[in-house]
Amino acid sequence: MSALNFLSQTLRIAVPYLLAAAGGVLSERAGLIGLTLEGYMLGGAFCAAAGSYAAGAAGMGAVAPWLGVLAAVLGGAALSMLYAASAIRFKADQIVVGIAVNLLAVGLTRFFLRLFFDSSSNSPRVPGFDVKGSGTGFVSLAHNPLVWIGVIMTPLVAWLLYRTPFGLRIRAVGEHPAAAASVGVPVVKVRYMAVALSGMIAGLGGAYLSLDQHQFTDGMTAGRGFIALAAIIFGRWNPLLAGLACLLFASAETLQIQLQGTQMIPSQFVEMIPYVLTIIALAGLVGRASAPAALGKTTTE
Repeated sequence: MSALNFLSQTLRIAVPYLLAAAGGVLSERAGLIGLTLEGYMLGGAFCAAAGSYAAGAAGMGAVAPWLGVLAAVLGGAALSMLYAASAIRFKADQIVVGIAVNLLAVGLTRFFLRLFFDSSSNSPRVPGFDVKGSGTGFVSLAHNPLVWIGVIMTPLVAWLLYRTPFGLRIRAVGEHPAAAASVGVPVVKVRYMAVALSGMIAGLGGAYLSLDQHQFTDGMTAGRGFIALAAIIFGRWNPLLAGLACLLFASAETLQIQLQGTQMIPSQFVEMIPYVLTIIALAGLVGRASAPAALGKTTTE
């Protein structure tokens, strides 16, 4: 496999990780654990497929993928607001609520998959962003606007966090909410907004998956949200470093795919490569990474 093909496949795999990690950084820096990224992505993937399919069936083929993207953003936002309301308004344990939201996303997507498409495994083919004859390399990626959004989102979130007043407020409520409240920062409002943005951006990651594959498949996120969360921790809650970690994990997944084709190593061991790398990365970092001080805490005291 040529180096260019390896890089293009790595980028293709990295896009959903980059989007989920960018959204997760906003949530975690505001003090809310990003365990729900998997649910946001899965909900976004289904909403994108359903929206694009409905638009295509209505004769809006040219804009169908964009309507799917809009549906994914709204779907991710809806799940994120459920999480925010439970964790912020009702002060529920964020770990428990995060697991519940992920399970809810799995159940809802299966239910609506059966209801809308009369299938328990996958949706029909839906319109996507690919261009006929564009191939599978960099040319194909260049025609997919979600690839560009995924690449741009990481520096955009870094700019938002470190160069804007709103980003300063996000970091303040995630480090010391009581001090932020004492100078007039609306802690609850800022946290709601950060979690909403997190759900929207992660929903885009799900939209990329379903529109790139032209269908929604049950459980198609396959743990990508958890790997994105690992990338956030590995990147020390810095969006740029988290983006680099996403590229590292994506390159490991690309290597896994290539090794499966050679059959030099038993497939069971090859499939473990991305997850083993994740464990090694986090094990080497644990104890040295400093999480936001108020992460997981629901009070402002």
